[in-house]
Amino acid sequence: MLRALLNDESGFIVSAELVLIATILVIGLIVGLSSIQHAVVAELNDVGDAIGAANQSYWYTGFSAEKIDGGGLKAYTRGTAFQDETDDCDNDQCDIACDVPVNEGPKRI
Repeated sequence: MLRALLNDESGFIVSAELVLIATILVIGLIVGLSSIQHAVVAELNDVGDAIGAANQSYWYTGFSAEKIDGGGLKAYTRGTAFQDETDDCDNDQCDIACDVPVNEGPKRI
């Protein structure tokens, strides 16, 4: 019975084929997920650019009302304005800042 168990190789080739197929599928899955990740990052970058390009400037004029008898102003309100300036990172204007490589210092004991 022990000799029959040691000489039994049925199913060995099927197992090796399944390992090979599973390996190829996992490699393909990794490549596919990487492509999806790049596409999602590109689309989110487009959304960020669209939000950064929105102009939030506004202004409104003041108004005034005179008294009926001509005795001066009855009410007066000043106008205001806000000019939206370009921010630092609007539309990918800022780069990722990386420091230059630095050599390791001596090890402390």
